[in-house]
Parts: sequence; structure tokens; C-alpha cells
Amino acid sequence: MKLKLPESSYNWISLIGATIALISLFMIIFLFFISTIFDRGGSYLGLVIYIILPAFLVAGLILIPFGMFWKKRRESKHGKSEKRLPMIDLNDERHRNAFTIFIVGTILFLFLSAVGSYEAFHYTESVEFCGTVCHAVMEPEYVAYQHSPHARVSCVDCHVGEGVDWYVRSKLSGLRQVYAVLANTYPKPIPTPITDLRPARETCEQCHWPEKFYAQKFRLERHYLNDEENTEWDIYLTMRIGASHSAFGLQEGIHWHINPDIKIEYIPSTEKRVEIPWVRYTNLKTDEVTIYEDQDNPLDPEAMANMEIREMDCMDCYNRPSHNYKPPANFVNNAMTAGIMPRELPELKSISMEICSEEFDTREEANEYIRNTMTEFYEDNYPEHDKSLVERAIIGLQTEYNRNIFPEMKVKWDQYPNHIGHLEFNGCFRCHNDMHMSVEGKVISKDCNQCHYITAQGPRDNLQVASINESLEFIHPTDIDDAWKEFLCTDCHTGLNP
Repeated sequence: MKLKLPESSYNWISLIGATIALISLFMIIFLFFISTIFDRGGSYLGLVIYIILPAFLVAGLILIPFGMFWKKRRESKHGKSEKRLPMIDLNDERHRNAFTIFIVGTILFLFLSAVGSYEAFHYTESVEFCGTVCHAVMEPEYVAYQHSPHARVSCVDCHVGEGVDWYVRSKLSGLRQVYAVLANTYPKPIPTPITDLRPARETCEQCHWPEKFYAQKFRLERHYLNDEENTEWDIYLTMRIGASHSAFGLQEGIHWHINPDIKIEYIPSTEKRVEIPWVRYTNLKTDEVTIYEDQDNPLDPEAMANMEIREMDCMDCYNRPSHNYKPPANFVNNAMTAGIMPRELPELKSISMEICSEEFDTREEANEYIRNTMTEFYEDNYPEHDKSLVERAIIGLQTEYNRNIFPEMKVKWDQYPNHIGHLEFNGCFRCHNDMHMSVEGKVISKDCNQCHYITAQGPRDNLQVASINESLEFIHPTDIDDAWKEFLCTDCHTGLNP
């Protein structure tokens, strides 16, 4: 039996709309079962199911009443029908059928919209969506994230956090980013969103709260020198994260900066916050205030009036907690320690640093250069060495290179300063450089022992070891006399040094 509907529904626009809506609905249901039951499709299938196909479904549904309205208007214009508001007569079979379809369809649509909206929300908040949909653009951030301490923390937990306002902000920002990707107008490398990040007290401190006090921590830094033997040079450190015992709270140590009894504020020279010429210390218990200014680079008092005074929080030091691109000296040291790159190959550290100092346009070009250069080097200089070791070194360096350097996006360690430490970037030395002085003559000290004690150092077979409760003075692995006391580490270390 033929289904009877109002005459206005018999038009090409409504027919096309109904066809688009039905096809989209069946494709959504089919692909949903495929992705759920067979776990196939990946991130792009989610994009199709929860965003693209629903858009076509809604567009098709809109075309149905639009076509009916268009036909009615056209008939009225040619005098074929009277101009009047739509009328529903349930005694008319056509109206009754249309009304039944509308009610059932609306209920089904609202149910599917509720389920779809819920799934779409979770999909767009997922790590998979953030890291893989815009694959070429977000690949560096996604790869670095997967090898970070926060690899099991969702992107949105830090980049969005709780609350509707930040959720809306993130989606509006996401629309702008999608446009930039489609229009190919995004910068390379992608700049760090310093000004758009939520305060650390609303994100980081949900897990790492200041009231949880940490005592000192033992740490081993293992380096390999750029010599023929790849000489191992170890530094054993006692990191003064907090006081000597956790019961003492934040009386001293690195995390003293977030002591709830004090407030540290600063003015950076630029929005990247790599230079800090002005610091203000406030003791909230005594109301004591001390202002420190960089004696070599003081701020103009008039310019200060228009500059942001920022209160120091976690992100001022831990600015790359999940997207840290390690410098070659670091990732090669780690690979040699783990055995991924065989340390018994002579001059492996040195040739690796030479290779990583080169610039490439693509990953494939970099990998080919690594293979060719390392193969030729050992064939020419050490032909007697086991070729399997050379192959391990090649694969190991390629693997570490591809995790930390992304030529297509122009991403590497020197594009994203990491403020933890002071070796490749000034980090701590932005303030602790003996140059920030108050009018009373107080100085923000550069003394290494404020943050860590060296308990042992030197080659593994000839370690210099400190007695209990004592520390050693730093010894530079290569003889530079006392120059290390006069300069900053970054004056020499670029990420390609031991």
C-alpha cells in the first residue's frame, strides 16, 4: 500500500533531503557497529561517525521542510493555493501519516542526538582526537606526549580542565586551528600557547598539590664524552626538592617557590618568558617585600607600567611537562645507557652529534643521511668492527631522532626552551644568576647547592665520592679551569655537547 503524505512533501528538494538523511542515518548506525564490535577505523572513523555524518543528517532533515515550504510558496505565487499557515488535520490520512512520521522521527532523532552528542563530546575530548586527526601538524606534540611522564593523562585535563567556560574557549580555539590547518596558514613550528594556558593551580595542582611536601631525591645523570672511548661520566645528585625531611614542609629547596606563605612575582622581557629582569618577593606572614632587578638589563620604569606582573607557579619551571623535545646530547646519552645504541662502538657519541647538527627537510632525508653517514664513517675508520653493532647504532639513532626532531614541522629542542635545569637553556639561571639585586644589596644567588648537592662524580671506574652529609664541588668533564664558575652553562652547551 502506498504511503500517502501531504502534497507539499512531493518535491525534489524534500526528496533529496530525505534521501541524504536516511543514507546518513544508516551509515552512522553501520559504522558505529563496525567501530564498536570489530574495533576498526581509528580516529578518522570517529570523525566521520560523530561529526561529519551527523552534519549531513541534520542538513538532509532541514531540506525536507524547506522543500515543502518552497513548493507551497511557489504554488501560492502562481495562485494554485491560498496563502495560509500550515494546518494539521488528523482526520486526513495524509496529515496523519506525516504527523506519525514526524513524531516517531523526532523521538528517534532526539535519542540519537543525545547518544551522538555524548559520544561526540568524549571523542573530541580524547587523546586520539587531539593527537591524530590533524596528524602532520600535531604529530610532534603527540609523539613527545606518548613518551612523557603524563602519557596516561588526557590532553584536556591540562589544556582545558574543568568548567564550561574553558571548554567553550577550547572549542572556539579549536575551530580557529581547524581553519588554519585547512587553509595551510599555521606556523612551523607551532608556538607554545603560553597566554592561552589555564593557571597551574587549576590544572597541575589537581594532582600535584603544594600541601604535599616532598623530601630530597637522589638522581643519577649519566653522560658520554665526545672521545674515541665514549667515556662515561656520571654525576650523582641529591636534588633538594624540599627539606631534608618531608615533615619540615617547604622551608627550603626547589619547591620553596610555591610555599603558601610567600608569593613570587616577576616581569618577563618577552611573552616567551626566557628573560626575567624583575622579581618581587613577598612574605605573606610578615608583609616583607623585596624587589630584585637585573643589574645588566634593568627595565625602563615607564615600560613597566604596561607590562604584565605574573605570579610564579608550576608552569614557570615545568613548562614542558608533556611535550619535551630532548636535545641530541640527552637522547643519545639515554640510548647508549639503555643499550639501544652500543656504547662499545668507538666515537659513537661524537659522530652522532655531528649527524644531529645537520638540518633536513624531511624525516626520510634525515634517516637516509643517518644511515649513509654512519655506515661510511665506520667503513672508513673502523672497518674491523662488527657490522651488526653499526646497524644497531643506526636504528637506535634513527628511532631517537624521530621521537625528538621533526623536520617537516621544523620542531626540535632549541625551538622549545625547557626551563627545568640550566644546561641547554637558562631555566633556573633566568633569576638565579647573581645579577638580580635589591636596593638593600640582597642578591638572588647562583649557588648550585641551593637546589642540589653533588655526592659523586667522574668516570665510572674512578668516581670521586663525598662523605655523608657533605657535597663535592663540580668538576667539569673537560679541563676548563674555573671558567664554569664565571659563565652560564648555556654559553657553551647547545644540546649537541656531552
